[in-house]
Amino acid sequence: MSRRRPDGGPSGLVVVDKPGGMTSHDVVSRVRRLVGTRRVGHAGTLDPMATGVLLLGVNKGTRLLGHLALADKTYRATVRLGVSTTTDDAEGEVLARADASAVDEADVVAAAARLTGAIEQVPSTVSAIKVDGRRAYALAREGATVELKARPVTVHRFDVLASRTGSDAGVPVLDVDVEVHCTTGTYVRALARDLGADRGVGGHLTRLRRTTVGPVGLDGAADLEAALASGELHVEPLEDAVARFFDCHALDAEQARDVTFGRALTLEVPSDAPVAVLAPDGTFLALYRRAEAGADGAPRATAVAVFCSASGE
Repeated sequence: MSRRRPDGGPSGLVVVDKPGGMTSHDVVSRVRRLVGTRRVGHAGTLDPMATGVLLLGVNKGTRLLGHLALADKTYRATVRLGVSTTTDDAEGEVLARADASAVDEADVVAAAARLTGAIEQVPSTVSAIKVDGRRAYALAREGATVELKARPVTVHRFDVLASRTGSDAGVPVLDVDVEVHCTTGTYVRALARDLGADRGVGGHLTRLRRTTVGPVGLDGAADLEAALASGELHVEPLEDAVARFFDCHALDAEQARDVTFGRALTLEVPSDAPVAVLAPDGTFLALYRRAEAGADGAPRATAVAVFCSASGE
């Protein structure tokens, strides 16, 4: 039986609408089989309970992930006020229940406003943050006491969309649908926890759907189950991907040769963000960043990541 090359197949990006009940690593494993390479990675973990946008890199595209402008993310979620859990979401064990019948939507809107802007957030105990070299969630599962420090995050929007009363084990609760636009590193589970703490009744997340990661949204995201059934998954070529995420600069032949050796270029880069440089035929070559001007005062740029080589690989 023939074996696929570990680095075979196309290079580029894939956007998947992650199903619930599946880890981000599960998605990576399935995409590896679909595209025929082990070189697949993702940008930004989603919990098993969560659904929505998961951005993956394939082959050379894996090297692109760390340079993408993915600072902001948007989520649709449902928070249950009146019940707190060990994980701040529905997958954890119930810690306490409290009557939330006195909490109305106006109270929640005011509480959400207090959690909007530049805030200090204590991440959920079951986060992937490392404590003494180990993931917090692994320590928590072993029964260890995990104390995480508050970290600065920015919540651009914390909008209350709707609310409805309900019951959980006979205790009145309030389910609140919200939309959150925040910086990377923000835990929506922690926002649910803190929203409940603000109202004195506790809270946890019962639904989470990521709708955008940077400029990437659900539009065009692949249905993973359909892809598995058909055995086909579209990989966006590197040239198309970089055009979405970066300013692109076309080079002449001599500059393109310099890039293959990772040499600095005489190139005007308008900001500190990396730019994509292209060969005369439009082939994506590398990412370059603005550097100090040369001795002659000419603008310079230096290589951040080179995706080609002098040998043409």
